[in-house]
Amino acid sequence: MSGFKQPVSVLVVIYTAALDVLLLERSAHPGFWQSVTGSREGDEILIDTARREVGEETGIDTVEYPVDDWQITNTFEIFAEWRHRYGPGVTENTEHVFGLQLPQRIAITTAPDEHRDWTWMPWQAAAERCFSWSNRDAILLLPEHVKRKN
Repeated sequence: MSGFKQPVSVLVVIYTAALDVLLLERSAHPGFWQSVTGSREGDEILIDTARREVGEETGIDTVEYPVDDWQITNTFEIFAEWRHRYGPGVTENTEHVFGLQLPQRIAITTAPDEHRDWTWMPWQAAAERCFSWSNRDAILLLPEHVKRKN
């Protein structure tokens, strides 16, 4: 293992039947709100990355609430301040979007080294609060995704 993060990640939009969305505030960057995110480790399949990250970042059991692959991929430039986590010359990340629907809002157990706070918000407000364009765009797709799913 190289010790570097892979430039392959997941974004997991956690939401309720009422379309409330869970957002997490980054510990290292107060004011940066996002859905669950994380890099693939080793050769794990992406759905397993999504399940692992949800458990690590929220304490939600993905056996009880299954993760849904939205079949959306985004490629974006890695912020300069975070590039040291990746191998030399790596400047772009490929992100795969997933969702996880809960029946209603639940209490979350965050990983304090990663997130300092959490909140549930109506989907429109959550999209506005996200610092990441890809996270915002995924949340804006939520009503259509739920309609197709049901």
